[in-house]
Amino acid sequence: MPSIAAIQMVSGPDVAENLAAAAELLAQAAAQGARLAVLPENFALMGQRETDKLAAREAEGAGPIQTFLAEQAARHRLWLVGGTIPLRIAGDDNRVRAACLLFDEQGRRVARYDKVHLFDVQVVGSAERYAESATIAPGDRYVVADTPIGRLGLAVCYDLRFPEQFRALVDRGMELLALPAAFTVTTGLAHWETLLRARAIENQCYVVASAQGGKHANGRETYGDSLIIDPWGEILARLPQGPGVVLAEFDRERLENVRRQFPSLQHRVRCEV
Repeated sequence: MPSIAAIQMVSGPDVAENLAAAAELLAQAAAQGARLAVLPENFALMGQRETDKLAAREAEGAGPIQTFLAEQAARHRLWLVGGTIPLRIAGDDNRVRAACLLFDEQGRRVARYDKVHLFDVQVVGSAERYAESATIAPGDRYVVADTPIGRLGLAVCYDLRFPEQFRALVDRGMELLALPAAFTVTTGLAHWETLLRARAIENQCYVVASAQGGKHANGRETYGDSLIIDPWGEILARLPQGPGVVLAEFDRERLENVRRQFPSLQHRVRCEV
């Protein structure tokens, strides 16, 4: 059975340092037999300011971060979900797309998902306030891609709170979900595991959630707890805090048995409101 890997990082403001850290973790994942690896949101840059991503943005198909991802996928012969990276928007100098890129084992980019739901919130019970839309423009389509392991859906962090997105993905054949994230400690403690298990259970799919997990140079603290979850909602692997790699097996027989023996996806009823 193929192994899938969630990679957890504590990224900082230096892109080169972050890429070097990611390279070490990807090498570990590959050495342990990973066929698919998922990097966290903002793996290449957690800047001192939200506007730092503008200086690091790349044109689609060109730039050091995209080159790095392609080279790592080819070097380790694995499918690689590149967390999110800042991609340039033509005619917009003030915002980027938060793009989640999928590369195959030959280093070819085969899919791109731009984060749809942006984190513009005052965190309940906290002084934390975020306004991603100030520097990020939202995407406008959901993405599922074929891989040798199975049909892979892509989503990012705050997307997790919008179950209609994952229903759309499973309607397009999703069997495995990659969710790079950088959850806050407050929201992570309250909702992270609950939401991830719910998405796995209700869509009867595997979930690979790769997180930022620790204290960053900009003063922010992220929740971590990278998880791999099976279609019955069982947690197969987890990493609470700090950089590292966790792996689990993608068991197609398990997936098919859950969907056959408990056919809730077939029992969906659409009614008029």
